[in-house]
Amino acid sequence: MRGTLFIVAAPSGAGKSSIVNAVLKDTPGIALSISYTSRAPRPGERHAQHYHFIGADEFQRMIAAGDFFEHALVHGDYKGTARQSVEPQLAAGLDVLLEIDWQGARQVREQMPDALSVFILPPSRHALETRMRSRGQDSEETIALRLSAAREEMSHYAEFDFLIVNDDFEAAVREMQSIFLASRQRIAVQSERHAELISALLSEDQKR
Repeated sequence: MRGTLFIVAAPSGAGKSSIVNAVLKDTPGIALSISYTSRAPRPGERHAQHYHFIGADEFQRMIAAGDFFEHALVHGDYKGTARQSVEPQLAAGLDVLLEIDWQGARQVREQMPDALSVFILPPSRHALETRMRSRGQDSEETIALRLSAAREEMSHYAEFDFLIVNDDFEAAVREMQSIFLASRQRIAVQSERHAELISALLSEDQKR
């Protein structure tokens, strides 16, 4: 049985990665797709764990070869999801989660309209800025760039299937987990998973 593709997007500083990591820790059967990026690693980031870090030239070569499921130029750097990071896992029956921006989400939905998407909002613009600054990793110029882009990013929330406001972190984690778990009970999914049982239950030849 093929897995389900989940898309999670949010403006920078909304707490997307923290929520996703907490959900993945307690939800079996779902794998995080590791994105590719042309930017340099931040302190503490590791290759193939947080991102696949490659140069801009290599990224452009992969674009030309059609290697990406989706890609975009974000804050001056390329980000993208390689097909090899998604398709084999879905085919093996694993659910796959993409942590991407709204541009990438739009590209994925065009190719896979059955994907389920979640958008995360901060509780306020002040909270968004505070979270960005608390990282202590970005320059003032970078923070200003991210803040100016955040409003544009948030304006696309209605393109998604689900919306979570990250005001209470634990509540946001529970809400996202409930989306993932409920999706597995859909008729299309359960009918395929329990085809033999359903056939037996509906058979007129079964003895009482």
